[in-house]
Amino acid sequence: MINVAVLGYGTVGSGIVEVFNTNQESINKKAGNDIHVKYVLDLREFPGDPVMDILVHDYNIILNDPEVEVIAEVLGGVEPAYTFVKSALEKGKSVCTSNKELVAKHGPELLEIARKHNRNFLFEASVGGGIPIIRPLNQSLTADEITHITGILNGTTNYILTKMSKEGLDFDTVLKEAQDLGYAERNPSADVDGFDACRKIAILASLAYGYNVDFEEIYTEGITKITDVDFKYANKMGRSIKLFGNANKVEDKFYAYVAPVMIDSEHPLFSVNGVFNGILVNGNVLGDVMFYGSGAGKLPTASAVVSDIVDAVKHLNTNIMSFWSSKKLELTDIRLSAKKFFVRVSGSVEDKLQAVEAAFGKVEVVLAEGVENEFGFVTEVITEEKYEEASKKVEGVITRIRMED
Repeated sequence: MINVAVLGYGTVGSGIVEVFNTNQESINKKAGNDIHVKYVLDLREFPGDPVMDILVHDYNIILNDPEVEVIAEVLGGVEPAYTFVKSALEKGKSVCTSNKELVAKHGPELLEIARKHNRNFLFEASVGGGIPIIRPLNQSLTADEITHITGILNGTTNYILTKMSKEGLDFDTVLKEAQDLGYAERNPSADVDGFDACRKIAILASLAYGYNVDFEEIYTEGITKITDVDFKYANKMGRSIKLFGNANKVEDKFYAYVAPVMIDSEHPLFSVNGVFNGILVNGNVLGDVMFYGSGAGKLPTASAVVSDIVDAVKHLNTNIMSFWSSKKLELTDIRLSAKKFFVRVSGSVEDKLQAVEAAFGKVEVVLAEGVENEFGFVTEVITEEKYEEASKKVEGVITRIRMED
């Protein structure tokens, strides 16, 4: 029998216990061993819940119990999660986590500690919830050189943008609805400002390229400035707007950013709607591979954590190598990356087009139904730096959105 402890009995922690209760027999069979949840750590009490029989409030009880072989950390945040996880690995216990903040900030260090103690630090659930992406990057796609990762990595923002697109609603209206439905937090900044997606693309890029990508150096732009008018233009062009986490390698340069992007109907992620996530990986041998599914939620995320627990049990004394060096990957300035831009500008085409083309070169004009006293245009492929320079030469620029085909 292998004893497991769960740190945190919130949404995901209670989901882990539920997954074990529901699928205990098949889980044990796949693990090749009986897995027993011996402890659940939480500061709260849960009267009437069977978890009370195994609930503890002191982490040291778990840390100092030699019978506990694997710990599932689902507390969230950096502290006390980092302290707990580090001490567990140093004690020779494997750790599985859904904590993207912890992984993005301390991933290389914790992986190294796990290697030294011949145990494992696993984090499949930290990106994409129930979507298997960490393991494929670490194992299945190792023959490929990853050139590009593009992901819809946050279900909350994807839900908001989908509703705005389908129903013509404004951002504030849909955000309130998302909060009422429990898809968005009362303070939604981590989602709508792009910070959640930023940490996730940092983890994916680090695994894909083997070196540590500092999430604090990734250009991050959220969706708070996207309006219902932007979607009128997008719909006119047969496009949609998604919040992308993007990492790509161009020759010997590496770029990463999080930002809203306009994509056309041929793009593989075009139809990823609602709270679902999608991750597109391009390898130089395999080509495009897409991963799609529930990117968050109690049971999908808990399922991914339990899958890691099973993996940890199957490899109790064998470290599963993760190619994520603590050596820093130097990102190229985002201003040097090139793409098309969709731009809205106030005024009429007759009055402004000459100035626009003098600044940007030849553009494709876009007129949206029901939108007056402005027009949109699509640039040729230019660098971000070139866009910034050109936009300063045109009066009345309202907004711009990056484009990807």
